[in-house]
Amino acid sequence: MNIASIDIGTNTILLLIAEVNKRNKTITPLLNRYSIPRIGKGLVRGEKIKVSQIELLFNVLNEYADIITRYNCEKVISTATNAFRISTNGTEIADEINRKYNFKVNIISGKDEARLSYLGAISDTKFNSLNLVIDIGGGSTEIVFGNGNEIYSRESFPVGVVRGTEQYFHHDPPLSEEIANFKNMLSIIFNSLKSNKIKADNILAIAGTPTTLACLKQNLSVYDEKQIEGSSLSYDEIKIFIKKLSALSTSQILEKYNAVVKGREDILLCGTIILHTLMRILNLEQVNVSSKGIRFGAIVNYLLTEP
Repeated sequence: MNIASIDIGTNTILLLIAEVNKRNKTITPLLNRYSIPRIGKGLVRGEKIKVSQIELLFNVLNEYADIITRYNCEKVISTATNAFRISTNGTEIADEINRKYNFKVNIISGKDEARLSYLGAISDTKFNSLNLVIDIGGGSTEIVFGNGNEIYSRESFPVGVVRGTEQYFHHDPPLSEEIANFKNMLSIIFNSLKSNKIKADNILAIAGTPTTLACLKQNLSVYDEKQIEGSSLSYDEIKIFIKKLSALSTSQILEKYNAVVKGREDILLCGTIILHTLMRILNLEQVNVSSKGIRFGAIVNYLLTEP
């Protein structure tokens, strides 16, 4: 059977169409589609997602609904994360999506987001291995540690690339003191991780920041999932990227790196600083990059929980 999995994030909306064998518990990707409407733009906890961003959301879902129909998907799994859960109109939007497309939207907690991110990221790894997954999203960051499908610890932190950029970077490029203030905030918010002595076999970084940095490392002009999946980024390489990106304006980043950064050119520095800070606190010399995440994890979760 074909299953569609939609991940409605703060910055991106991702679609996976996969052929799923329930008996053998296998997932074969048929199509991945990426869109960056940034529905969480300007969003503050306890306020509404803007009408302009809702329109962009439905433009993307219109396109995805057509694709889902073409692939004759028997099931659609739709997952919404931080923007939906902190806004006052997230449930209202989810109800409208259900009425219009017959997609039931599951607005998940930060802990559940961490779990699905983990299940997606490790879907191609060896079952008996210790895995650490870092998921830097638009509105939150998740850190998950486990062995196979068993999760030992999962944390969700209320900082992401969209929220961090909007709250701390008020100049383009950011001033040195703005960057310093952001780093200080990250040290405080991730303070609970400083006592962490995790030793993992696989250290995986997922979502747009590490995948984009992997493209830049390989001098790719367009995103190529096959070359990105399983590639690596070192602590020192990420430090160099921070130095380069912090010296460029948003327009200069787009001009220098072209289509591979489009839609992320203004938030890439923020995500890179978050990743570098986490690697410093967790004492990580290198991370492996994965393009898999919640949309994969939602299907894995379906196979684990459905009879």
